[in-house]
Amino acid sequence: MHKNVFVRAAAVASSLALLVSVAACGDNATSDNGSSAAFSSSSVNISGEFAGAGASSQKSAVDAWIAGFQQQYPDAQIAYDPSGSGAGVNSFLQGNALWAGSDASLSDDQVSQSSSRCANGTTAFDIPVYISPIAIVYNLSDAGFNGSDKHIQMSADTVAKIFDGKITKWNDDAIKAENPGVDLPDLAITPVYRSDKSGTTKNFQNYLSQAAPNSWSYEPGENWPGSAGQGASGTSGVISTVKQAQGTIGYADASQAGELGTVAVKVGDEYVPYSAEAAAKVVDASPEDTSVKGDNRIVIKIDHATTAEGAYPVVLVSYDVACPAYEKASDAQFVKQWLTYVVSEDGQKTAADNAGSAPMSDTLRQKVLASINNIKTE
Repeated sequence: MHKNVFVRAAAVASSLALLVSVAACGDNATSDNGSSAAFSSSSVNISGEFAGAGASSQKSAVDAWIAGFQQQYPDAQIAYDPSGSGAGVNSFLQGNALWAGSDASLSDDQVSQSSSRCANGTTAFDIPVYISPIAIVYNLSDAGFNGSDKHIQMSADTVAKIFDGKITKWNDDAIKAENPGVDLPDLAITPVYRSDKSGTTKNFQNYLSQAAPNSWSYEPGENWPGSAGQGASGTSGVISTVKQAQGTIGYADASQAGELGTVAVKVGDEYVPYSAEAAAKVVDASPEDTSVKGDNRIVIKIDHATTAEGAYPVVLVSYDVACPAYEKASDAQFVKQWLTYVVSEDGQKTAADNAGSAPMSDTLRQKVLASINNIKTE
């Protein structure tokens, strides 16, 4: 990692520092496992350069987390490369990043590979750190449908058929039936998908396959399976491509939706626009996946087909991937403190304020902290 990357990261952190509030040690509420619900710095001195890489969906949150963390540890220079979930995990496995952000949980093969990355014969673990709705964004500004408060209604079947190239016009009968009285334009639809390996893509496909199994026949994965539309790299690439042309539609972390129009998806008998609160309802109601291999892992099985009132099922849980043991004690100390801050009440509020994510529940936080506390720092 080049020095100037850390300089840029530090500059971003400094500009965000005024937005972040970190609770003082004396005000912290202590959890049952001995960790603080609110973040407080330890007596460990953390200094040096530390690099992470991965999910572009986390970028806004990570920028804010860096600012908050550096208030407690000003000598820690932190850089995060939002190269995408797949690239980030590969960078971590190759030893080029201390941790990775990923919108998809580790595969069995990746867990196995991590034994050569982590120290003492241990294998990597993944924990949820960032919960966010995936917005289905579109550009119909010429027709007056753009804006954060503008929503075209669609069922999962309609969304699936659009992204599979089976519905090709905005005034198709299927879309008109779900939007009575709306003057939809006679305009071609151009789906925009992630061209890079992406956990957001996998989460979006999980929604399509679970909520519209008769209309989406592809096996969900981190690579886009279809040929309809246009590919773009990264979250920023999708948003940029959608903005550039009328009639486009894509999927991206909701923190990047801006003033594009967004789809309100059908859940039960209602249509629900995205929000952090609506996404949190799905996550809180979803079970933990106890079938995953490896120690300390916490993976959530999202119920994308939920019919719960007010829930928004197009949601991602983004994970951080780390080792329970590192060759250098200083690396382990940093990762342990960094992850503790990220999942603390302070860290989760910082992400919510700056990226629009949904803070994790206290119940989930205690499980995650138990995994983090297993990182060996000596």
